[in-house]
Amino acid sequence: MKQFELRRVKDLLNIDLASLIIESKKEGFLFLERLINDYKNGTNTFSKPGEFLYGVFNQEGLIIAIGGINKDPFSTNERIGRLRRFYVSKDYRRIGVGRSLVTRILKDSSEHYENIVLYTDTEHADKFYTSLGFIKDSNSLKSTHSLKL
Repeated sequence: MKQFELRRVKDLLNIDLASLIIESKKEGFLFLERLINDYKNGTNTFSKPGEFLYGVFNQEGLIIAIGGINKDPFSTNERIGRLRRFYVSKDYRRIGVGRSLVTRILKDSSEHYENIVLYTDTEHADKFYTSLGFIKDSNSLKSTHSLKL
């Protein structure tokens, strides 16, 4: 198993996400670019109570995965969190990196939220999240999966 370090991201602008952004865009995902843009313009800095952003770094110190949680912006319920901007580099999938990242986010957010929601439109992500206990949830147009904490 490849070695990696999971740590909280305090300042996203101090991390070089270029290779992850390029890789994710090749797969058709634009949300890492949105992550940077939202962070730069202050729309989402993952700095409110109950919000966290984590990165996973390889042995060379390069970021290989990222993900965070916010209060769900599509809900008025303060106890619903939304898993956001979650991406794992292709070379580090299926070895526990993503599972470690979600587990840490859920652990740190458990005192802030009762439910966690997310949106995904890929079969691989659906299988990943259901393997972690999320259930498919069609109650909202803005989320596909939910998890009661």
